[in-house]
Amino acid sequence: MREVFGAFLRLGCTSFGGPIAHLAYFRRTFVEERRWLDEPTFARIVGFCSVLPGPTSSQVGMLIGLTRGGPLGAAAAWLGFTAPSAILMTAVAAALTGAEHHAVPAWFGGLLDGLFAAAAAVVAQAVIGLAGSLCTDLPTKAVAIAAMGFALALRPDPGLQWMPIALGALAGALLLHAPGLRADALPIRVSRTVSIVASLVFVALVAVTALPRNATTALLGTLIRAGALVFGGGHVVLPLLQSLIRDRLIGAQDFFAGYGAAQAMPGPLNSFATFVGYANTSPLHGGPGALVATVLIFSPSFALIFAVAPVWNRITALPRAAAALRGANASVVGLLAAVLYDPVLISLGPNPARFAIAIAAFASIVFLRAAPWLVVVAAAALGALLRA
Repeated sequence: MREVFGAFLRLGCTSFGGPIAHLAYFRRTFVEERRWLDEPTFARIVGFCSVLPGPTSSQVGMLIGLTRGGPLGAAAAWLGFTAPSAILMTAVAAALTGAEHHAVPAWFGGLLDGLFAAAAAVVAQAVIGLAGSLCTDLPTKAVAIAAMGFALALRPDPGLQWMPIALGALAGALLLHAPGLRADALPIRVSRTVSIVASLVFVALVAVTALPRNATTALLGTLIRAGALVFGGGHVVLPLLQSLIRDRLIGAQDFFAGYGAAQAMPGPLNSFATFVGYANTSPLHGGPGALVATVLIFSPSFALIFAVAPVWNRITALPRAAAALRGANASVVGLLAAVLYDPVLISLGPNPARFAIAIAAFASIVFLRAAPWLVVVAAAALGALLRA
């Protein structure tokens, strides 16, 4: 267990670049260097996690820890990989919250402008990248456009943001063609009892979203929905968490400043939830809120892994499984595009500095191939310099 924790803690401190880069780090570390897994086994784990909702790299890491050290190894892998970014995001949230109660220097407002603008650039790049990989033909593009329109229509009730994804999966199963997924056996053993318990945990978590709505249940329900419906990568937490702005649980500027800061952190992008848990205005905030949010954003997808693993081969053998996945992924593109328009671009407001920094950040990421975390740091510094 110490070996697993140490390996993933090192990765959690150094793995910049998002989930695809994380998988490359994992392959180099655990297949090539440490030889904990062979290439086919690693590929099967990645394939399984890629078609489930949730943060793919964190799920892959947890399963690698499970194969090496059992259930405690899985917990150690998640803790080591997540703790560095969660601690850093807590510090960022504490700094922003503290600044709200004191005289804020002009440069600090400029730093927030830079983080906000960088977040807009990152989201725009994510929409383009996802569209290029997930909307490859006319039917999937049509599903994405329909999902975008539906998501914009749902703006008065952001708690229903899961509906475009569900309807996209249904449309995919009925209308799209996709080759059958390979039903390779997983290198883990999950008993029927564990699978049933994990299923009940998942159902119990989802049931929280139906509790009578107040500030605390709104926060918890939003985090659970985000954890259970993150298809397409960590950026999808943005549309699923942005309902907190409309519920007045966090200000738009703080929200997008935190999202921008998350791009500069190593480890999983879902650590953005740590920031939200700390900085929100519900009774559950500060340190306890950060801890609960960090655990809750990952819990639904982790429970789903153990619930689905025993029936993986049967599920992937269904002829419509891959088609439903294509539809869900296309809907994710539309959902993220809707958020790019509202609230990201609209919230930039009549602020020339924000727009200029956002355009420069977008050009740096897309055309110069600069690392997003480096662009975020530069944008924050430029914003502070312009307001100093």
